[in-house]
Amino acid sequence: MNTPSHNRIAQLFGIDLPVIQAPMAGASTPAMAIAVSEAGGLGSLPAALYSVEEFAAALAEVRAGTKKPVNVNFFSHVPPAADPVQMMKWRALLAPYYVEHGIDTSGPIPTGNRAPFNEEYCAVVEAFRPEVVSFHFGLPEETLLERVRRTGARIISSATSVAEARCLEKRGVDAIIAMGFEAGGHRGNFLTDDLDIASAVGTFALVPQIVDAVSVPVIAAGGIADQRGVRAALALGAEAVQVGTAYLFTPEAKVSAIHRKALKEAADNDTALTNLFTGRPARGIFNRLMREVGPISTVAPAFPTSGGALIPLRKAAENEQLGDFTNLWSGQAGPLSKEMSSAALTRYLGEVFTATREA
Repeated sequence: MNTPSHNRIAQLFGIDLPVIQAPMAGASTPAMAIAVSEAGGLGSLPAALYSVEEFAAALAEVRAGTKKPVNVNFFSHVPPAADPVQMMKWRALLAPYYVEHGIDTSGPIPTGNRAPFNEEYCAVVEAFRPEVVSFHFGLPEETLLERVRRTGARIISSATSVAEARCLEKRGVDAIIAMGFEAGGHRGNFLTDDLDIASAVGTFALVPQIVDAVSVPVIAAGGIADQRGVRAALALGAEAVQVGTAYLFTPEAKVSAIHRKALKEAADNDTALTNLFTGRPARGIFNRLMREVGPISTVAPAFPTSGGALIPLRKAAENEQLGDFTNLWSGQAGPLSKEMSSAALTRYLGEVFTATREA
């Protein structure tokens, strides 16, 4: 029986409810992580947009706010080599928008700032010893991974295919996040080309296939925003759910007014996978740039460098209360989300587990 008292994820992580708040870089906050963990789920803190010092301070805030288990998340990408030719092509594509907004097309381009897991971040993990450490885009190199393992942390990572799940299991993860095509934000693929999305698999086809392929517990992610999604994931063999977009509707989320408005107004078919904002496919709500350039472009420089050239355009449009050049991350199940606190959402989703236990 898949209840909190018999659930491998609950036992592994030491939590009451197998509900994981997705670590959404830029939107997740220490307050959100604290609220989720205090409610019995697993609160998550993303590091990708933090400096090492900022991450340590945020984690210290979480530790001060809850003694319950928490998850910290890192990207595992390898920073690309400088490619000035590709950057020139990208600037040329964006030049008409620069002219439209009166921005100097020859000015310096800000640098993309999504940082991968490294020695410095690992030292923070060793100092704070979070109960769970999760990775996106695969796993870091083995020396760093072993250092994390020695802290006693449970290690998890995302798989977007059965092959990726098997690869993660071979490298010794404690659980696997089966991330479907529906999920908001960056896809976690690492064995296939970043732009290989035509054959991407949806959550409810992916979960049972990964469950059948590996022996470690599976966490379903993508397209889950209410209790129906949780029940479906459990019926297909998942032992926990990871939920992102629904938490963007909570007061603890750090979401701009433009993004929040777009979330509230989005319909079921208003999102797409796009590489325009960072260089890797990530699901977000359609805006002007995605419609006019196309959501996927071979001109966009490698992750995470494409975002820098969009910063001046984003600021100019946002000054006019427009999200024309803003990454409006959202999953396909966004319209199912309801406004409530992070704690209330965690308990609401977790009721599926407690109801099963009481039955």
